[in-house]
Amino acid sequence: MQLAFSPFLPLPVLLAAVVMVALLAGIGYFARLKGTTLRALSGLLIIAALANPTLSREERSPLPTIVPIVVDRSQSQKLGERQEQSDDALAALQKELEAKPLIEPRIIDVATSEENGSASTRAFGALADAIRDVPQSRLGGAIFITDGEIHDIPDNTALLGGQAPLSALITGRPEEFDRRIAIDEAPRFGLVGEDQSVTFRVIDDGAIPPADASAATVTARVNGDIIATMRVQPGEPTTLRFNVPNGGSNIVELSVDKIAGELSDVNNRAVKEVEGIRENLRVLLVSGSPHAGERTWRNLLKSDGSVDLVHFTILRPPEKQDGTPINELSLIAFPTRELFNDKIDDFDLIILDRYQNRGVLPLLYYDNIAQYVRKGGALLVAAGPEIAGPESIAATPLSSVLPAIPSGNVTTGGYYPELSDLGRKHPVTRDLPGSASEPPDWGRWFRAIDVSGAEGETVMTADGKPLLVLDKVGDGRVAELLSDQGWLWARGFEGGGPYAQLYRRIAHWLMKEPALEDEALTAKADGRHLTVTRQTMGDAPGPATIHTPSGETIQLPLDETEPGLYRGETDLDETGLFTIDNGDLERLINIGDPNAPEFRAMISTTETLEPLSAASNGLTRRLVASNGAATSVPPLRLVSGAMRAADGNAIPIHMTSDTVLKSIRTLPLFAGFLGIALLLLALSATWWREGRS
Repeated sequence: MQLAFSPFLPLPVLLAAVVMVALLAGIGYFARLKGTTLRALSGLLIIAALANPTLSREERSPLPTIVPIVVDRSQSQKLGERQEQSDDALAALQKELEAKPLIEPRIIDVATSEENGSASTRAFGALADAIRDVPQSRLGGAIFITDGEIHDIPDNTALLGGQAPLSALITGRPEEFDRRIAIDEAPRFGLVGEDQSVTFRVIDDGAIPPADASAATVTARVNGDIIATMRVQPGEPTTLRFNVPNGGSNIVELSVDKIAGELSDVNNRAVKEVEGIRENLRVLLVSGSPHAGERTWRNLLKSDGSVDLVHFTILRPPEKQDGTPINELSLIAFPTRELFNDKIDDFDLIILDRYQNRGVLPLLYYDNIAQYVRKGGALLVAAGPEIAGPESIAATPLSSVLPAIPSGNVTTGGYYPELSDLGRKHPVTRDLPGSASEPPDWGRWFRAIDVSGAEGETVMTADGKPLLVLDKVGDGRVAELLSDQGWLWARGFEGGGPYAQLYRRIAHWLMKEPALEDEALTAKADGRHLTVTRQTMGDAPGPATIHTPSGETIQLPLDETEPGLYRGETDLDETGLFTIDNGDLERLINIGDPNAPEFRAMISTTETLEPLSAASNGLTRRLVASNGAATSVPPLRLVSGAMRAADGNAIPIHMTSDTVLKSIRTLPLFAGFLGIALLLLALSATWWREGRS
C-alpha cells in the first residue's frame, strides 16, 4: 500500500496555505482565542483535500526464469549413440520443466558452423544470440547437451551475468579413443615425373590401447595406386616422397590402419590434390618420307610452347645409296642407337608418321619401342599405304603392341570420317565440332588402310571400317590412325575439319590426362554443393554412393548429360572427407577445411566445460558411466538468492525475483462521501464552537 498526492493546485500555493494556517493558528494561540485548534484543523483538512491524497496498491506476478538448453547437433555428435543420448536427455529435461511453470526453457540447436570456411562448433555464439533479449537477472542458468567438443568457449561466464550457473551433460563414453591422420605440408603443384614430398602425422586421441600406441601402419596411394606402406610413430612428423605421374589432377591419399574399438575411422584418411604440370613435353616424330601431312604434324607440335619436338624425316633410305661420300652430304645421319636404345625412355610420346621398315632400324629397336610402351610409354602410329606393304612395321616385333594389323589392302575414294558408337562416348572424340550432323560437317578423306581386325576401342570409322583405334598395352598406350589424309582438314578442303582438337586429344589421352580417361569418376565441390561426374564406355553406371564423414550413406542418381557422360548434383549438410564410389571406381574429396576444428578431435570430453561449470557452481556430468551404463539426467535444484556452493547431484537453477505489474488499484482519500463528511464535520465543529462562544 502506497500514499501518493495529485494536488489540484500547484505545490507552492499549497505550501503557502499551510504557512498561512500556521500563522493564523499561532496568532490565535497567542491571543488565546477559543476555537483556534478547530479552525487550524479545518484549514489543514481543506489543504489536504486540495492536495488530493490517494492510496494505491500494485498487483504483480512473478516472471518466469529463462533457462536456455543448448543442444549440440554438430557432426561429431552424429558418431555412435551420441545423437540418441542427446535426444533422451533433452526429453527428460523437458518433462521435468513442464512441472515447473515458473521456468521457461529455450531450446537452442547448434549445427556445425562454417565461419571463414572452417567447420567448428560455436555453441556459445549461438547461446549469446538466443538470449540477447533476456535481462541477465532473469537467466536461471544454461544447460549444455554436448560431447564437449566446443570451439568458442569463453574465459568466464560473464555471458550469463556471473550469477547463473552453467551445467553440462556430456554424451559419448568416457573410455573413447580415436586415431586420425593429418597432412601438415603438401604442394599444390608439381612437375610431372618429378618427386614431391608430403609431411603428415598420425595423431592419437584418448586412451589408445598400449598394444597399438607404439606404432601405426600408413598406406600411401597416388591416383588409387599404392606407392608405399610404412610404420610411423604417432605424433611424429613423417615425410613421404612421391612421383607426380601425370598432368592435371593427382590425388595423394594417406590412410592409417583402423584400431579395433576406435571411435570412428572416417578421419583415418587424408587426401591432397596435386596439380601435375608438364614443364616440357618431349615428343619424337619420325616421318618415313616427305609427304603432305608431315608439315601438319610438325606445325601443330611446334605451336605448343611446352613441347620439345625432335623430328626426323628419312630422306635417304639405304636402298638409295648412289656412292656419294658421306662427308659431302648435308643430311644429318639418323641417330638410331641414341634415340631407340639409349634415350628412348626420355620421350613422353613417339609418333611414327608413315614409317616403314626399310632397314634403317634394326629389329631389336622395334622391340625396344614395344617394351617402352609396355612400361608406360605412348606411341602414335599415323599410317599410310606403307603399313599395308611388304615393308610394314606390322611385320616387326612392334606388331605385339599394335591394336590393328593391316590386311594388305588400301581403300581409296571419298568418305566422311565418322564417330563410332564408342567414339560418341569416348572423351577423345565425343563432341568434336561437326560430328553431330549426318553426314558430319567436315571435309572428306580419300584413303584408308584396311585391317583384319582391331583390338582396343575403335572410335572413328571410314565407311564402317576402323579408322582410329585406341588401346592400352601394359602400362602404356597406343593409338593407330589408319589414314594419312588428316592434312586435308588442315588445308581447309571442303571446309576442313577439327584436326587440331583431334590430334591434341589423341596426344593427351596417350599421356594419360585424367580429363580424357574413358572410365573415370570425378567430383567437384562448390561450397557444400557437390557435383559427381561419371565417364564410362559401358551402359548406365547406376547411382553413385557417397559416404559422409559421419558414416552416413547417400545414394546419388546419375543422369546422362552426353553419350557416355553421367552427372549428379546434391547439397550436403556436412563438411570433411567424403568417399564417393561407383562400380570399381572410388574418389575422395574434401569439402571445407580438412584441418577444421570439428575434425581435429572427436572424442567426447568433460575437460572443456568443467572449469566454467565449477566457477559458476554448475554441474558437469556424463550421460554414460564408465561401465557403459546409461545414467539418469540429474534433477533440477531451484535456488533463490545467492548460490554459495554447487550440488554435485543436481542441476542448479537460479530463480529470478523479477515481477511484472498487472494492475494498480487507487483510493482517493477525500473523494466521495468520506471526504465530504470530514470537511463538513470540521466546518460544523467550527460553527458549533462559535455558537457556544
